Amino acid sequence: MSLHAPSPSSPPPAVIDQVFRALSDPTRRDVIERLTRGHASVSQLAAPYGMALPSFVAHLRVLEGCGLVTSRKQGRVRTYSLAPQQLKFAEDWLGRQRNLWEARLDRLDAYLLKMKEEKPQ
Repeated sequence: MSLHAPSPSSPPPAVIDQVFRALSDPTRRDVIERLTRGHASVSQLAAPYGMALPSFVAHLRVLEGCGLVTSRKQGRVRTYSLAPQQLKFAEDWLGRQRNLWEARLDRLDAYLLKMKEEKPQ
């Protein structure tokens, strides 16, 4: 299995790259975590942060651009919700990497045990 080849059911690598790029920022990760408790308005999401609203909205645009969140506008209020499918793509990618490395470590462990058994006393 190639480290760079997507599985038949996985999205293109660029999609996963965007998701991980979005998740690389602690503010955006906090927003994702907050949205796991339910939808929230821009002002509710921005309240804990000491940054200008346009700067905070830029974070929301990154999250929406890669599909991690969705928004809808009702009147003057824009509300954001979590879009869990994109998180599933990241989870699946990490799971494949975990399986790959666990298999490699199992083979190394078996090899080292064999070497130990073959070592003359």
